[in-house]
Amino acid sequence: MNLDFGKLGFGFLRLPHRNPDDISDVDLEITEQMVDLFLARGFRYFDTAYTYLNGKSEVFLRKALVERHPRDAYMIATKLPCGILKKGKTAQDIFQEQLEKCGVDFFDVYLLHGLDGEDADFAEQQGCFDFLQEQKAKGKVRYTGFSFHDTADVLDRILTRHPEIDVVQIQLNYLDWDNPIIQSGACYEVCRKHQKPIIVMEPVKGGTLASIPAEAAALLNGEAPAHRAIRFAASQEGVALVLSGMSTTAQVSENTDFMSHFAPLTTDERAVLKDAAEIIRSVVAIPCTGCAYCVSECPVGIPIPQYFALYNERERDGWQANTEDRYKELTRLHPGADACIGCQSCEQRCPQKLPVSGYIKTVSDVFDIK
Repeated sequence: MNLDFGKLGFGFLRLPHRNPDDISDVDLEITEQMVDLFLARGFRYFDTAYTYLNGKSEVFLRKALVERHPRDAYMIATKLPCGILKKGKTAQDIFQEQLEKCGVDFFDVYLLHGLDGEDADFAEQQGCFDFLQEQKAKGKVRYTGFSFHDTADVLDRILTRHPEIDVVQIQLNYLDWDNPIIQSGACYEVCRKHQKPIIVMEPVKGGTLASIPAEAAALLNGEAPAHRAIRFAASQEGVALVLSGMSTTAQVSENTDFMSHFAPLTTDERAVLKDAAEIIRSVVAIPCTGCAYCVSECPVGIPIPQYFALYNERERDGWQANTEDRYKELTRLHPGADACIGCQSCEQRCPQKLPVSGYIKTVSDVFDIK
């Protein structure tokens, strides 16, 4: 299947915030400017989800996009969080709510959200795959699929059972290509085996590949690190679209400009990324992407990604980063890392499969000075 999605998509997860301590306090005016620029540059694919931004992302999409532009000017992708069905809601309930939140009559792309092996089994039991096909038959969905966070063998099992789905969304970037946990490269090969178009998420790994060590950046011959990362993902055969979680108008401008003149990586450009990845791994203490999935599951309300970012900054820049004072400021508004009760609910939701609770203890050992 050859899908014309436009190569670059706008992810509605990392939007600009008025209050950096509240991910759902989005600056709508700046978001509207970003949307307008994205469309003006000839791109049209927007990605959201029921759970993004504490359940408000789809509403912001309606306000910034749907209420201000004609329906044929854009494509909307959103996702069904199958885990919520355990709490009594039906797939139809959630789907109808999403249509109303987004203010549309149909979705261009509708995905089961964040499947791993266990979630895929539950989705089958609940008839979620059948539900996708029913909505497609009704004209309420144009393309069906799922986003995925597990190993390549699990992905192969799902696609073997469900050849009817249209697209697969996977995490793909050069840092995770050979990662034995994320398995970007192996998952990519499974998608190719089943001839499924690929939507790429985390091409810049939550910003990790946008700001890389000087030694790694020197290998890129002056190209912006984020651009090289996006080009790596977009250069893979079978990739229909690369999503970018943009937070500023400048990022939209830069990404749409270089993707308007997209050129696949050369053999030499790709080869140096292995060395760059080794350098990056050596300096990133906690490989968190800042997606904040863990926060929604934390019963204590610890702002986990913010604490991890401070810890990484401290490990990289030392005392010059002034991270201790900034940590104290955050703990005036939120529980500190030492409030962790070790329930590990965060780890069940982490797409990176990180030992989150262990890292929280590491952060606490450094910042929670008694």
